Amino acid sequence: MRRYGIPTPAEGLATSQDEVVSLVKKIGTPVAMKIVSPDILHKTDAGGVVVGVDSEADAKDAYEKIIANAKKYDASATITGVQVQQMVGGGQEVIIGSVTDPTFGKVVAFGLGGVLVEVLKDITFRLAPLDRNEARSMVDGIKAAEVLQGARGAEPVDREALADVIQQVAALVTDFPEISEFDLNPVFATAEGACAADIRILLDDGEVTEPDRYSQQDILQVMNRMMNPRSVAVVGASAEDGKIGNSVMKNLQNGGFAGGIYPINPKATEILGYKAYPSITDVPGEIDVAIFTVPAKFVLAAIAECGAKGVSTAVLIPSGFAETGNVELQEEVVAAAKQHGVRLLGPNIYGYYYTPQNLCATFCTPYDVRGGVALTSQSGGIGMAILGYSRTTKMGVSAIVGLGNKSDIDEDDLLTYFEQDENTQCVAMHLEDLKDGKAFVETAKRMTKKKPVVVLKAGRTALGARAASSHTGALAGDDKVYDDVLRQAGVIRAPGLNDMLDYARGLPLMPTPKGENVVIITGAGGSGVLLSDACVEAGLSLMDIPPDLDEEFRRYIPPFGASGNPIDITGGEPPSTYEATIRLGLEDPRIHALILGYWHTIVTPPMVFAELTARVVNEARAKGIDKPVVASLAGDTEVEKASDYLFEHRIIAHPYTTERPVAVLGAKYRWARAAGLL
Repeated sequence: MRRYGIPTPAEGLATSQDEVVSLVKKIGTPVAMKIVSPDILHKTDAGGVVVGVDSEADAKDAYEKIIANAKKYDASATITGVQVQQMVGGGQEVIIGSVTDPTFGKVVAFGLGGVLVEVLKDITFRLAPLDRNEARSMVDGIKAAEVLQGARGAEPVDREALADVIQQVAALVTDFPEISEFDLNPVFATAEGACAADIRILLDDGEVTEPDRYSQQDILQVMNRMMNPRSVAVVGASAEDGKIGNSVMKNLQNGGFAGGIYPINPKATEILGYKAYPSITDVPGEIDVAIFTVPAKFVLAAIAECGAKGVSTAVLIPSGFAETGNVELQEEVVAAAKQHGVRLLGPNIYGYYYTPQNLCATFCTPYDVRGGVALTSQSGGIGMAILGYSRTTKMGVSAIVGLGNKSDIDEDDLLTYFEQDENTQCVAMHLEDLKDGKAFVETAKRMTKKKPVVVLKAGRTALGARAASSHTGALAGDDKVYDDVLRQAGVIRAPGLNDMLDYARGLPLMPTPKGENVVIITGAGGSGVLLSDACVEAGLSLMDIPPDLDEEFRRYIPPFGASGNPIDITGGEPPSTYEATIRLGLEDPRIHALILGYWHTIVTPPMVFAELTARVVNEARAKGIDKPVVASLAGDTEVEKASDYLFEHRIIAHPYTTERPVAVLGAKYRWARAAGLL
């Protein structure tokens, strides 16, 4: 602790009463005294702790009592001696620790100490190592942060001292990977600083190894060939309708892929007008990607042929690997691919799309609405949902990629490519786990400085359920670690599939806000209340309207309307009222984002509202004013067409809901804050 600058009480080990007296003279009173034994982990249960010892005589008595209690508790226990420690206290008790997460490696934890942390689970995590700002964000990120800031007149603690201890703990566990769990509990935080009163370190007995990682340059070289191939081979191509090998061939052809297409089938000479080859090694020229549609048992042999041919990536569509319990076959395929320098996508996937190249390397139907969203999924079923949503909403897509078993290529490989891909402005990922959480976070941190990354994380791991040897370990429920570490990486976490798809569709269309002031303009008081609630849920700040701006809005709304925020123009107002208030909201530089609540009326029908809103927003854009505008439309079925029209004009609009458009705006704000753009 001293080496890493972590403050601890003065202390020493006594093996006799004389040594106790010597230590008390050196440390001063009061002291705490504790049994030291490798066989007694819970000292209090053994009667091995005496606190508040304030004289040399009492210290000698406490020594005898502690030794006697320990022998009575466990006669066979090895007793090293008694620790004599300076008594510390006062201020607030907090816990600072670390646990080795199976996905992310070393994560650091911070929360209030004592009963509060165990009962309320008010604790936050970050990936180690971390910088000063991340350490500060932990201190201020727990729900009870106000307690540390001096709630109800209490003296605030030295939060910088706490941030310093957190940062040093992160450095320590990074430097010593053999530390599996680490506790400073409690740490006494006061206005003068912080002091760790109790320390617990658990070591791994096994060898600590880091996963193999490719360099960014190597990843880009492979991913560029996969996404922009000059030629594609279909291993297991078929002329028979209903076969996966036939569907993939048709999709490459009908999707408009302009590169070379080579069917591989030893029993055919021609498939769909293309010359067929018995083996990929028989194809003249280079092959960038091989798409496998053969049964799992034939994959291993064909991988070696891909290696001999210099194929960059094998896309493994077939199932029958680890997902069915056949782990051994998958491991053999991975080892062979590594030996031959072939990267693997899959197995057990639907394939992938890359629309800028008209590449439909999948057995699903081609997708041709080009745009800036890249979507990935670990599950084939979720992949189909992504495809259906994209078609229904006409969402512009750059890529849709299945990851399946993630035997090799995974999310951080894809992020590395999409980070520099000019055709991609936003990435949305469904995942059940991360193969290498540390590599993902490092890549996501780079990516989210430029483009939003949305993650829908499903499932749990065993970490939260297993018996932990430290307080930190017991509190590190898997999902909480994911939540905090993804936030540290600047990733927007979607609570559900609909949310992920809504964010993916809306974020690339929406400009980045320049500040936190959000204003609601609504034609219905009820919508205004629900929109306000949605803003709180989405972490948005409703602007306090200054008097001069309030007066401006009052010029356009009826006397029985309501200014303030939300601004209620009432339902019976003509289109001109909507137009004037929206224009004012756009043109005043103090307002940074607008939320519109529309209520279907005869006076201002849905399409009239949509058209005037789009016109006013486009006029503002022509003047260089581009603010996020989202709309909630309540009414009969006509509001659906009006919402679609607004989306076509880059205005995020949803019918029959106040939550969805506001949630998308909240997601944009979360990304902008994390990227440091506000």
